[in-house]
Parts: sequence; structure tokens; C-alpha cells
Amino acid sequence: MMAEPADRFYESQGLRLHYVDWGNEAAPPLILIHGGLDHCRNWDAIARELQPHFHIMAPDLRGHGDSEWAKGSSYSLVDHVYDLTRLTRFAELQDAAIVGHSMGGMVSQLLVLEHPEVVRALVLVDTAAEVPKGLLYDERRKQRAWLVETAREKGMEAVFVEQERITPLHPALAANPQYIDIWREQFLMTSREAYIAGANGMASRRSVVGDLAKVSVPTLVICGEKDEPFLEPSRQMHAAIPGSELIIIPGAGHGPQMETPGEFNRALTEFLAKVRETTAV
Repeated sequence: MMAEPADRFYESQGLRLHYVDWGNEAAPPLILIHGGLDHCRNWDAIARELQPHFHIMAPDLRGHGDSEWAKGSSYSLVDHVYDLTRLTRFAELQDAAIVGHSMGGMVSQLLVLEHPEVVRALVLVDTAAEVPKGLLYDERRKQRAWLVETAREKGMEAVFVEQERITPLHPALAANPQYIDIWREQFLMTSREAYIAGANGMASRRSVVGDLAKVSVPTLVICGEKDEPFLEPSRQMHAAIPGSELIIIPGAGHGPQMETPGEFNRALTEFLAKVRETTAV
């Protein structure tokens, strides 16, 4: 019988940060990093499937979920990287497989580049190595800037209303009222300060495309077939990272781990199994 996940906390730069520990401490470590406006429980379906084989930890990034935020604190990608290195030291983890979704994937790239000693394998899900360019992305930047201004003037509830209106959902999720309720709940767990800082940080981040050739760990790039803004960036990361694999998941949008968990889990499981075999050798 699988154990239920445990809520745990650690401190970083004066903030009390939360993560879920799925147990199985003797197994290889696996850290699941959520995207912006999400939280650690986005990974529940994946974690339950992989729990017998890995020691899984899913953190709430600062300002998200049950992690603290504070006025005057910084919420940049670099701060998230710092927090994750604190987590690995706190939990005494080494050579962890890292899975990062969206903003979490951006954080994961910086983590492997700046602290390669803590990463055994890397999975980048619907993310990018630089701010994308082109007309499609110009529209997205304008949209994001407008949402940031909405957050600043009216708060996160108003942002959710607009986000729900403009976000295309996978049919399986759109038809599930419970999912919409959960989405709203986790959306509103993100502090306004973290949302604004995170959005501005992603929009102004430096490109790491030229640095990705330094990534020497096994890497899998995953993207939903219908997540058009991230398809080309996914191909770009795949081309830049030596020996990496690329999987496009049919029918999935920006959140394949929730939209098509069976297909996502199969791709992830097969990749991690190969990594474990390599490690065993």
C-alpha cells in the first residue's frame, strides 16, 4: 500500500517554503517543479504512478501554494533556483532527476547550468530557453502585460476571471467543473507580488540557448501538440542540448501532465527507466 504524501517545510531567505514528500527515501530522488500560478499538487497523478520507484518531492515555489511570500521579497527565476538548492541541502538529496513545467522548466534550466552537481537527469515540459520572438509571441506579451496590470490594480480574482476567459482548455478539463474549481483555488493561492514579479521576470529573462550545449545529463523535452507557442522553443532546446530526446504528445496543450496523464506518464517513465539503467551500469 502506497503511503500518503507528507507536507513538509524548509526555510530560504527568511521564507517558510512548502513541499510535498511522497516517501520511499531509499529510492532515487525525483523533484517535480510546477509552473507559474500552479502549485505542487499539479503533479499528484504523476507522483502516485512513480512513487514505487522514486523518492518524489514536489515543492511550492515561493509565493505559490502553501509557501510564504513577503512584501519586499524577490520572486525571480534566480530566487527559485536558490530555493531549490536549499531544498536539496535540507533534504540531503544528490543527483536528483528534475522535471520542470513551464516557468518551472525555465528554473530547471538555470538549476542544471548553475548547479549541475545536484541534477542526474532533466525533463523540460512545455517551456522555453529564451523569450520567444515573432507576431504570435508579441500578442502573448501584450496579453501578459495586460494581466499584470490587472493584478496590480484589481487583484488576483480579477486576473483569474480574465485568464479563464482567454485560456483554451483541453476538452477533458473544460468539461470537468471540479477541475475549474481546483484551478481557481490554486490560482488564488499565488500571491499578487509573486505573480507580477514572475511575469516580469519571464518577460525580461536572459536567453540560455547558447549555454544549453553545456548540459551533460540525460535530457527529455516534452511539449503538447496543441501548445503552439512552445512547440518551436521545445525544438530549439532539443537541438541545443546534446543527446536530448524530444516527444510531442498528441492532443495535449500546455499542461500534458494533467490533460493527458497516461501519455505523459508513459513518456516520462520510459525516459527515467533508461536513466536508471544507465546509472546501474
